[in-house]
Amino acid sequence: MQTFIRALLSIYLGHLLTDFVFQTPSLVSLKRDGKFRGYFIHSATHFLATLLLTGFFVRGSALELRTYLILLALTIVHTSLDLAKIQLTRRGIVPDGTRAYLGDQATHALTVVLAAWLLVPGFSYREVAALAGASRNLPAKFLAVPIVYIGVIFGGGYLIRYLTRTLAEGIKRNAADKSSQQLQNAGLYIGWLERFLVITSLMLHSPATIGLILTAKSIARYPEFKSEHFAEYFLIGTLLSIAIAILGGMVLVRAIFGAIRLA
Repeated sequence: MQTFIRALLSIYLGHLLTDFVFQTPSLVSLKRDGKFRGYFIHSATHFLATLLLTGFFVRGSALELRTYLILLALTIVHTSLDLAKIQLTRRGIVPDGTRAYLGDQATHALTVVLAAWLLVPGFSYREVAALAGASRNLPAKFLAVPIVYIGVIFGGGYLIRYLTRTLAEGIKRNAADKSSQQLQNAGLYIGWLERFLVITSLMLHSPATIGLILTAKSIARYPEFKSEHFAEYFLIGTLLSIAIAILGGMVLVRAIFGAIRLA
């Protein structure tokens, strides 16, 4: 059971690192332009990240040929899904928005579960049913931390960008907001830091810190509230960011400490 958990979390952490940390804007542009170089770099990064993490956390897996074959197959499927998504959205078959993003990530998650199941020989369906009641151990807890942090900080940023795309386009069309692109870029980095601090404050059982974070952010952005478009964009984006971070923090606190304490 614990071997399956380690394999699952290791592979999923590799997926998150590949999609949200190591995938730069220039790499995304190469993929959208259909450049082989972009897909090759992304595929190589995915394979190496999942292989290194699995080899480290799943004892003996790095010495088995089946590990390399399964992760190579997973990488090919991962790249194929990315290519399919780009082609479908480019042709207008699937709208390039929140549903496409969530569907893509859900499909990737299913392939990760399948790969982890194939990596662990003799793993029965009864054990899968008992997964929710499995005892927690240090390696699983350790892996839960980067998964939640990366998923919430970077993955949450992508989700918020999709959800607020209409508002962002409204800001760009507003002639008064000449620096709209700079504001959005700054907001991206602020959002990363904001979600990191919110999760950390919940981990430290200090939820009151969230109010301080919101206050500091509002004061820093106060002069820009004169723009009605920006005010709406800021409010919705901030509330979404805080909500995602709180949800992720609660999941992590539950996984690490076994209980959620709000005081």
